[in-house]
Amino acid sequence: MDRLSGLDAFVQAAETRSFTIAAQRLGLSPSAIGKAIARLEARLGVRLFHRSTRSVALTPEGALFLERCRRAMGELEAGEAELAQSRGAPSGRLRVSVPLLHVFFMPALTGFMAAYPDVALDMDFSDRLVDVIDEGFDVVIRAGEVTDSRLMSRVLGAFHLKLVASPAYLARRGVPEAPEDLAGHACLLHRFATSRTFEHWPITRDGIDLFPDLPETAIANTIDPLIDWAEQGLGIACLPDLAIARQLADGRLRVVLDPFVRHAGTFRLLWPASPHPSPKLRVFLEFMGQHLFAAAPAR
Repeated sequence: MDRLSGLDAFVQAAETRSFTIAAQRLGLSPSAIGKAIARLEARLGVRLFHRSTRSVALTPEGALFLERCRRAMGELEAGEAELAQSRGAPSGRLRVSVPLLHVFFMPALTGFMAAYPDVALDMDFSDRLVDVIDEGFDVVIRAGEVTDSRLMSRVLGAFHLKLVASPAYLARRGVPEAPEDLAGHACLLHRFATSRTFEHWPITRDGIDLFPDLPETAIANTIDPLIDWAEQGLGIACLPDLAIARQLADGRLRVVLDPFVRHAGTFRLLWPASPHPSPKLRVFLEFMGQHLFAAAPAR
């Protein structure tokens, strides 16, 4: 490895606290990363990492050197971005993770592919909380607040959870008038794939959250089957309004217990902090910001 490769190995190992993950990112073996860092330490005459059988941690000298390297890498990224922009259209593979809301995300993603055919989307559809940096994603879309200081974010838009059922189901089983009525209804529940916990139905009364006993008529770890089951009159489901906009508009689904449901969520773009995002990332951020909610079915 030359000096620049050795610095890259050091930065990746320092940011991930793992020689193994650094090796995966750079397409090398963990032993090659270890040897590169050992040569770097020998050349600098200082120890950059505390090593154990289970983990690695930066020494004070290593932390100081990491900041210097980040600034240097930032300048290199800026130069590469300028050159890429001067060559024309953005290109290359873009690793993206979005929640399992295909009906909502697909129109904008399809539009992006048509607008930027030289950018190859590598999509991960998942409701799990991915680690953007450690798993090597360029950008993700997720709901909720941002707690990772290593990430930058951009708000895309808001959504609301609604309790819905088909007109046929309500005609057959009756319309629930109070949260307690749900105990006598068929409830279609969403269970998170990672935590295996049920998604809470945001039911309140007088500002107090309620936790009614919901019959487990059917359970799914993604919302697509819940939408279909609700449309087929099999029960009541708690679903984001942006995923069922067409069904609400044409009457296939009706909202129930709306005075008792209080929820507001926000979708955000999240990506690794950098003063100079790559051209392919920059155009993706701009396109999603402008088109995601506009391209979705009318709400």
